[in-house]
Amino acid sequence: MPILDVQLVGPVAEGDRATLARRIADAAGAVFASRPQQTWVTLRLIADDEYSENGGGLGGGVRPVIVSVLHVDPPTGDALIEQVARLTHAIAQACGRSPENVHLIYQPVAKGRTAFGGRLVG
Repeated sequence: MPILDVQLVGPVAEGDRATLARRIADAAGAVFASRPQQTWVTLRLIADDEYSENGGGLGGGVRPVIVSVLHVDPPTGDALIEQVARLTHAIAQACGRSPENVHLIYQPVAKGRTAFGGRLVG
């Protein structure tokens, strides 16, 4: 049950917008080896003028993809390092962005602190 909250800075081609969240979900689901409908993605598109870095501007035209990742029970150690690399590349490919511009933020373990439909995951 990984949940990804994706914030993508900059324009997205009109034809790509309709399928972008699904492409990210499918790519992430493959990394997590999730069953259908077990990797969830929300997507927010952020206009260039709604993002900045200290010192001003977009930092040389870089348009980041910032992804919050929530896992019930995420891997640790070398398995986490491998997952980070695979997920970064999968999201970059799905978004048509460079892996260097994809930034993952792993949230604290969801187990015991997240509920679905009033039922605590544990």
